[in-house]
Amino acid sequence: MRIILLADVDNVGLRGDLVDVAPGFARNYLLPRRLAENATAGRVADVRRRDEQRARQEARTHEQAEQIADTLTKTVLRFEVNAGPTGALFGSVTATNIVDELWRTRRIRVDRRKVDLAEPIKRIGRYEIPIDVFEDVRVEVKTLVVPEGGELPPEDETPAAVEPEASAEPAATVDTGALESAATADAVEAGAVEAEAAAAEAEQPESEPGPEAEPEAAAEPPAE
Repeated sequence: MRIILLADVDNVGLRGDLVDVAPGFARNYLLPRRLAENATAGRVADVRRRDEQRARQEARTHEQAEQIADTLTKTVLRFEVNAGPTGALFGSVTATNIVDELWRTRRIRVDRRKVDLAEPIKRIGRYEIPIDVFEDVRVEVKTLVVPEGGELPPEDETPAAVEPEASAEPAATVDTGALESAATADAVEAGAVEAEAAAAEAEQPESEPGPEAEPEAAAEPPAE
């Protein structure tokens, strides 16, 4: 089934892409969530006209590209995102988000396929996003992914402050608990052994009287 994506979808495509997907996937997931629309002839024509118009707004000469690159080197993009306590995002920052923000803040148009983002950003932090503005004109755009209502730690802090998950040592906690459990088990077992030994020792005189017990029992008091 052919559809037009209305948003970036992992492992499917970017917003505006014309893609073929399984009918069930489209009807049960993409279409109900407004992540895509049916690729009618009219909508396909609209998308192509839009892409052509945007392409005319991109750098068309090497000189224009150099000017754009100079602006981008001075640009710092900032995304405030919903993130968990460990810095993982509830969502992601994609190539489409990057080009949309460049257009919104700088009125610079870049084809999202020229954003060299291997995979969407899924953690807070500082990033250098490579963008191919034109042939032989490549620039890295500073990008901050910041938790909503918060700020990133200073750059001179250790990576552990930025990525707590990477510095956490859950294995050490598990090992400590295991050692404590093992120590407790050893103590219980030792106590059980001592109890058994004490019980055995207490039962010994009754079941096996010593050789001196019989003479004392047979002794009679002297006659008066």
